[in-house]
Amino acid sequence: MLKVIKIGGNVVDNPEKLVKFLHDFATIDGPKILVHGGGKIATAISKALGIETTMINGRRVTDAETIKVVTMVYAGLINKDIVNKLNAGGCSSIGLSGADGNLILSKRRSPVPVDYGFVGDPEKVNSPLLASLIEQGFTPVVAPITTDGNGTLLNTNADTVAQTVATAMASHMETELVFCFEKKGVLQNVEDEDSVIPTITHSDFGRLKSEGVISDGMLPKIENAFNAIGGGVKKVVICSSDCVAEPGYGGTTIKE
Repeated sequence: MLKVIKIGGNVVDNPEKLVKFLHDFATIDGPKILVHGGGKIATAISKALGIETTMINGRRVTDAETIKVVTMVYAGLINKDIVNKLNAGGCSSIGLSGADGNLILSKRRSPVPVDYGFVGDPEKVNSPLLASLIEQGFTPVVAPITTDGNGTLLNTNADTVAQTVATAMASHMETELVFCFEKKGVLQNVEDEDSVIPTITHSDFGRLKSEGVISDGMLPKIENAFNAIGGGVKKVVICSSDCVAEPGYGGTTIKE
């Protein structure tokens, strides 16, 4: 079983949490792929360079200067730091962006109704490249910078990258997708860390959304989860980064 694991920016941005997660991730047996984000670091470096960060509805606007920064940070600093730590922990890893080997081809998002700039929506994954690297014993570590195939780099949502990669790999081998972040799972009450909803189906999702239990950044995460299930991914879980090496992961399992 291939495990595609996405680690959230709040863990990547926290050195102690990241070290623990990578240690646990390295102990997971079998083939695996790690997808990561890292928004706060990009924001801090943008500020240090005098580049203003603009957010609309919680999403980064990626103008011509910002795409340079996020490429440096995601595909450079963060990606290589993670690869370096995994290799030091005995997990033979190789860092990739979506531009490497045309790994992830994306379409630049329409400027209507909101112009997010150089932001891409993934359309195609070079899954044979990932399969080949895994067969050679490598663990691919994927940064959320993709390409339009015509020389333009695009900033891409890391959850969507993970879902697209998992769905593409499901045609090669049985695949499960795990979204790891700082919470224990999807919470019934955001004030109660232990109010984890164990399973969410399509009908549950509609109800929880209308009740306001699921909102904001959790909405696209769960939508990506359902897209993965619909695309042939065997299992999708949303859980704490502390549980990545535990059997079953705990957290919230997404079901049809």
